[in-house]
Amino acid sequence: MNADLIQLVAAAADLCRKPLRHAVLTPIDSPVPVLGQDSLDCCLILQVRDTAGERWPESDLEMEIYQSGHDMHITLAWVSDDGRPILWQGSHPVWMDGLTGLRCERPEQGAPLEALARRLRALLAGSQDGGS
Repeated sequence: MNADLIQLVAAAADLCRKPLRHAVLTPIDSPVPVLGQDSLDCCLILQVRDTAGERWPESDLEMEIYQSGHDMHITLAWVSDDGRPILWQGSHPVWMDGLTGLRCERPEQGAPLEALARRLRALLAGSQDGGS
């Protein structure tokens, strides 16, 4: 497991979703790529705790990072509720209904997720440029 990528994602999530704290896990079948590789395609689970250390599983997120052409994309979805909107972040944010996949309005808790996705896209794109 690449601790650098895990730490980068956790730190960005902690910053963008204050005061929540995040642990980043990988599903068993999803290897974590090394920063600087040509492809960072992976799936991560962001487990959430409050400042007292209590788990908030209803706020856990699944994050998918993938390349399409020369662009990096990130999707964020709530683990506990397939019906909540999903964020797709490419060059701009797009919110999709979790059940139909149709475009929808940004949910109430959406702004911090958009900030997280933008921040990670910028950080990860920079890490790939540095590895070339």
